[in-house]
Amino acid sequence: MAPRIQLIHAVSVAQGPIHGAFARLWPEARIADLTEASLAADLAGAGELTDAFTGRMAALIGYGVEAGADGVMFTCSAFGAAIKAARDGVSIPVLKPDEAMIEAALSEGPRIGGLATFAPTIASLAGELAAAAGARGLKPAIDLRHVPGAMEALQLGRGDEHDALIAEAAAEMTGVDVLILAQFSMSGARDAIAEIAGRPVLTAPDEAVKKLRRLLGG
Repeated sequence: MAPRIQLIHAVSVAQGPIHGAFARLWPEARIADLTEASLAADLAGAGELTDAFTGRMAALIGYGVEAGADGVMFTCSAFGAAIKAARDGVSIPVLKPDEAMIEAALSEGPRIGGLATFAPTIASLAGELAAAAGARGLKPAIDLRHVPGAMEALQLGRGDEHDALIAEAAAEMTGVDVLILAQFSMSGARDAIAEIAGRPVLTAPDEAVKKLRRLLGG
């Protein structure tokens, strides 16, 4: 039987992009969605990840395990440190949203640019990039920027505006070896970004699906 993957979302707009990535890259996988919509609002209110978020991540992982998942994938990039702490000792693969994309980005060159549409993601992503680079003995130059108004536009159904704002921000990041789009919900803007020779654009959903498939031998 094909592996069952528990997807855990903090925002519903992440579902379409990750479903699309599975359809393209691993259509045999059986996916199930769980959305905990209070997470994003609670993090915005708290201003930082606290121990309480680690406990909540552990509970969500536990739900996936109890439901019979072969792997768990989180889709909100702002909770990386809490997910990492919560997954210790779990018997199945648990992926942080951006970890596969970060690994791919570090292989592209020493200058990494990143865009995020949810502001708290910046601190989380910076920490994860630094940790992953340090583990490899690398010291990349990292430039992470928030795209104001893009997430709000997407949540209001204005996808074209969302994509245009991201494309405008990407056009200003020419001096990097790779550009990463932090939010799963940003992947739809990939085609709107003007191509720059030698600067690949990586999306979190595609890289995450590819890594989880490798881990589970799919």
